[in-house]
Amino acid sequence: MFFNAYFYVKLFYLSSINKLATQTLWYGVSTIAQRMLSYLLTPLLTSIFVAGDFGKITTVFAVAAFLNIIYSFGMETAYFRFLNEEKEEKVFNAAFKTILVITLTVSAVLWMNVQVIADLIKIPDHPEYIQWIILIVILDNLSVLPFAKLRYTGRPVKFALVKLMSILLQIGLVFFFYFICKKAAPGSFLSSLYNPAMGPGYVFLANVFASALTFLLLFREWISFRWERDPVFWKKMIDYSLPLLIVGFGGMVNELIDRFMLINIYPGSVQERYTETGIYSANYKLAVIIALFIQAFRLGAEPFFFKHSTQTDAPKIYARVMNFFVITCCICFLLVVLFLDYWKYFMGKTDPAYWTGLKVVPVLLLAKIFLGMYYNLSVWYKITNKNMTGAWITLGGVVITFALNYLLIPYWGYMGCAIATLCCYSSMMLASYYLGQKHFPVPYDWKRIFMYIGLVLLIFICHQWIIQFISHPVLRFSSGILFGMVFIVAVMVAEKDELVQLPLFKKWRS
Repeated sequence: MFFNAYFYVKLFYLSSINKLATQTLWYGVSTIAQRMLSYLLTPLLTSIFVAGDFGKITTVFAVAAFLNIIYSFGMETAYFRFLNEEKEEKVFNAAFKTILVITLTVSAVLWMNVQVIADLIKIPDHPEYIQWIILIVILDNLSVLPFAKLRYTGRPVKFALVKLMSILLQIGLVFFFYFICKKAAPGSFLSSLYNPAMGPGYVFLANVFASALTFLLLFREWISFRWERDPVFWKKMIDYSLPLLIVGFGGMVNELIDRFMLINIYPGSVQERYTETGIYSANYKLAVIIALFIQAFRLGAEPFFFKHSTQTDAPKIYARVMNFFVITCCICFLLVVLFLDYWKYFMGKTDPAYWTGLKVVPVLLLAKIFLGMYYNLSVWYKITNKNMTGAWITLGGVVITFALNYLLIPYWGYMGCAIATLCCYSSMMLASYYLGQKHFPVPYDWKRIFMYIGLVLLIFICHQWIIQFISHPVLRFSSGILFGMVFIVAVMVAEKDELVQLPLFKKWRS
């Protein structure tokens, strides 16, 4: 009898994790495809622009990232949170109304101060870049809740198609302006569409058109919006989402403030500072695999965690999710660090200066693993309505980010940024675990989790030592595969009791 009870509990855990994996796969495929296409812009842009100009592009887009947090106001998470209490139409209307009011108000203020913003980020000759970024942010944030509606109503196909069509248009327009119009015969119609004085401006203009297409394709989702007056419920949503605004903004500070600090406190001229920023930003993109997985995981995990929060066995489910999450992140880590000789071509060959920043990639990848673990751990304050605690954790990370970047950038440049990022995310992870165990205990298997992380670090160090004595590219590649298989075998041995219950492994064994 005890065995049967154990079997059904185990089956419930596995079916729940399998459901999360399915959701992550559905939205993950589209997100990964979209982000991968987006990251294809990196080798395209690094082949067009030197590191200094690429640094300007990433800095301007960093401004957009900060604005996105303010505009969205945490309403996407609030939307999922209150769907269990109210009708979907009511929740959507209240959340969309909030985003609409904030978008119009903040945009008006920013539009009147574009020159001030351009001066602050040291591009005073191009205030139009800031105007285009404001348009991008407006359109992107008015699309946030329509995308959330697609996730809630289970329409991953449209979700995927809209994402893919948008990024394809953006890439297509960048190619059109820089490879067709720029190289067209002088005096032709196509050449008249290209103005050399705009420099990287066409990158932002392409994004404006792509964001506009996204908003139009989501017409059926946002057209259902109705302006309803329900101050009590609206205040309830604001009270819930306000700490998430702090969390989101603080998280963006931790992610991007190092770019702004590089162009302000790194020794050297403005162009040298932008070069340093461009090298760092291009190599930061090599953390793409873990970043993509974390993004895909969050799309499936957020509604999953809320739906299972009332289950008696929810803590055990969350613990198993964490294990498999860390395993996947470790595999992603090895996929990059064991083959850096090949990943470096992601940044093209036009400006070899980009390759000098490869040393920050392992540090940033490890930081991303800790960030993903923090996202897993943060579920406790979202489901217990203690979002302000999450805000304090994030603000603590902001203090660490500012302090370490300020101390390290003058001496170590972008390597100081990478170290600051690692320290920030690891500290946030530890703080969230410590506080979470007091309010919502989850039996995480930390011994096994850190065994996996320690093993991939050991594999990376051993591989780096061995390839010093290997010059042939085929042998270096084979070495990477061999070391990667060591980790896969170790995981299969350690997790064999869990893996044999999964449908994929049952089918493989049969």
